Amino acid sequence: MSKKKLAVLTGAGISAESGLKTFRDGDGLWENHSVYDVATPEAWQRNPNLVLRFYEARWKQMKTVQPNAAHQGLKTLETDFQVEIITQNIDDLHERASSNHILHLHGEINKVCSDKNPFKPLKLPNPEKYITLDDRAADGGKLRPYVVWFGEPVPAMEQAAEIVISADALVIIGTSLQVYPAAGLVNYLHPSKPIFILDPNPMAELSVANPIYSIAKKAGEAFEELKTLIDRNL
Repeated sequence: MSKKKLAVLTGAGISAESGLKTFRDGDGLWENHSVYDVATPEAWQRNPNLVLRFYEARWKQMKTVQPNAAHQGLKTLETDFQVEIITQNIDDLHERASSNHILHLHGEINKVCSDKNPFKPLKLPNPEKYITLDDRAADGGKLRPYVVWFGEPVPAMEQAAEIVISADALVIIGTSLQVYPAAGLVNYLHPSKPIFILDPNPMAELSVANPIYSIAKKAGEAFEELKTLIDRNL
């Protein structure tokens, strides 16, 4: 008998429980920087050194933390379910927790790309050192973070939508569904399929017909409760 398929959408909240600072705070600033200073193509053209310093700090911070109980819990779900993770996060914590199917919607901090072709991921030239303005891609372009910036398309959205369409349930962890187009993924789930939400901060009511089951706790603290909820309703 084939396993039922869980599509899992994760956001900044799951990484915050490992100690990673969330990218966007309530004041709309990222570490005292406006998103327009560090996360747009225009920012890269205007001040690429600032952009690189910002992402280098994110890259270094990621190396200081470990996957938490929620990351590990998603791995354990693979025993009973086919689990496909769609993450809005650019860190590698899902990979380090050994999950087998991970799709990064917004890029990966461990990868770079040419600013002439931002949709083709490349390995860091030196895995022990972040890129500088002197680093070049084979096409002659400057190497930049492989991150989807504001104002850029999200190439992985079509694949993410296909994952949700074919799922038996959608699990949402650590995201308030405020960032589009990722937030629109809930609309691809068949209306008869359940949605499970694990987040300490209640989100706005979803405008969907699906059965919804919520746990208003941190993911790492309530993952066993979530697993029980899934087992009972799927």
